[in-house]
Amino acid sequence: MTATRESTQLPSLASVYRSRSSVELKEFFRQRESVVFTLLLPVLLLVVFGAVLDFDLGSGVSFTQYFMAGIIAAGILGASLQNMAINIATERSDGTLKHLAGTPMPRSAFFVGKVVQVLAVTLASIVVLLLIGVVFYRIDLPSGTDWLTFAWVAVLGASACTLLGIAISSIAKNGRSASATVTPFALLLQFISGVFFQFSEIPSWMQTFAALFPLKWMAQGLRSVFLPDVLAADEPAGSWELGRVALVLGIWCVLGLILCVRTFRWQDR
Repeated sequence: MTATRESTQLPSLASVYRSRSSVELKEFFRQRESVVFTLLLPVLLLVVFGAVLDFDLGSGVSFTQYFMAGIIAAGILGASLQNMAINIATERSDGTLKHLAGTPMPRSAFFVGKVVQVLAVTLASIVVLLLIGVVFYRIDLPSGTDWLTFAWVAVLGASACTLLGIAISSIAKNGRSASATVTPFALLLQFISGVFFQFSEIPSWMQTFAALFPLKWMAQGLRSVFLPDVLAADEPAGSWELGRVALVLGIWCVLGLILCVRTFRWQDR
């Protein structure tokens, strides 16, 4: 009787979470398209823009130094919002989510696995971008407490974009239309949020629209750790507004969670 009980004992929740997280990571890195689009695209953009737009912004700051903050923010957006929205829509369309929902696995394990995947891919993207920036473009890295700011901006931004990506996945009619639905939206945000251009040069109405979404605040928070304080005067409020950055990203985390709870589906309509 004792042997039977031991043999039928269910695995612990922590074990299930670890197992699901491992599956998510393996599935991601086995998909060449996902790896190229999520990890290598920001690297290619850094190389191209760094080589073409090699000029001084003033105060001894190169455009590449300015661009580093934006491209890291865009990399986080790709690893979280785009990655989640497209992959989950595809898994919903091909029946993977319906199958998982019908297994004994706790549904929370699915979301834990996705979060772990996002954090791992985000970290990999940041490390690769920083390495290339330092080696090829002599980017000045943050120092001291700036690393703490870097960390909380990246974590809050990734969290907000992950939740928003999960919610957006329900908008796509099926997996085939997910990329066409999500990618233009992500590109639009990148162009108006200070990724490819100086945010101060973007028309004010576009700045206002960009301020409604997390990417603008992520890029602004990251600029505070890569740029000297003298350039804070070029921001719309004349400062880095780190308190507001934390507030807006926090609000998006709460709003994204609410949207996920209300809109997430385990199968297509």
